Amino acid sequence: MESRRVLFVSQEIMPYLGETKLSKISRDLPQGIQERGKEIRTFMPRYGSINERRNQLHEVIRLSGMNLIIDDTDHPLIIKVASIQSARMQVYFIDNDDYFQRKHTVADAAGIEYEDNDERAIFFARGVIETVRKLRWNPDIVHCHGWLTSLIPLYLRKLYSDDPVFNKLKSVYSVYNNGYKIPLKSSLSEKLMADGIEKSALKAIKNNTDFLSLTRLATENSDGIIIGCDKIDDAVKKYLAGLAKPLLEYQGEENYIDAYNDFYDKLLQDRKK
Repeated sequence: MESRRVLFVSQEIMPYLGETKLSKISRDLPQGIQERGKEIRTFMPRYGSINERRNQLHEVIRLSGMNLIIDDTDHPLIIKVASIQSARMQVYFIDNDDYFQRKHTVADAAGIEYEDNDERAIFFARGVIETVRKLRWNPDIVHCHGWLTSLIPLYLRKLYSDDPVFNKLKSVYSVYNNGYKIPLKSSLSEKLMADGIEKSALKAIKNNTDFLSLTRLATENSDGIIIGCDKIDDAVKKYLAGLAKPLLEYQGEENYIDAYNDFYDKLLQDRKK
């Protein structure tokens, strides 16, 4: 029996960014899942704060070169890769001069969130999906970490469900307490519809693009939900409690990798029924 494949997509991963709950899980979980016999691929944005020479990033020419159109503007997609030697794990980086050359992640040095975070999330989601298609690597599970990944379950379900690379997968979304304060641009729906997503699929963000609304959009289109930290936004927590979907509560730091692995397996068993 061939091993299962898990695609990890994260907003931040150690050691390329500082330690947070999200970046630590995104570093340790793929290694742990690989050690339990599954194949993995891992993606994150190539923020400007990541030192390419120190971290030995290099461009993957055969994967780069595509243009993604967002709001009628072409944005070149550049793919880079680096290795975490101690984990025998490669990390793919989604790069673009317009969106990811800044020295900070989702907010500037003063903590003011970037106005184009909506487009950055679109570019990141589409960049990951198109790169995995080019790799011809069919994941069984796609596990998204952090709100910058929240559009991936939507794209996979609404635009790529018939694609042979993605038509059998189950998507998992981890919710963290890493929300944003300023709602994303209200034109987010129009930009998603320009990609071919139907208006009826975007009800969660029809009247609001705050963190709760984006979380709703992500979880509505996911097959399983994981609470990634012990404290999450009260409104988000209340919403998640009412979802009729497989939900894994916060697991703590000791045995969470086994719990996540079992959660994946259960979702894949359900797929066969």
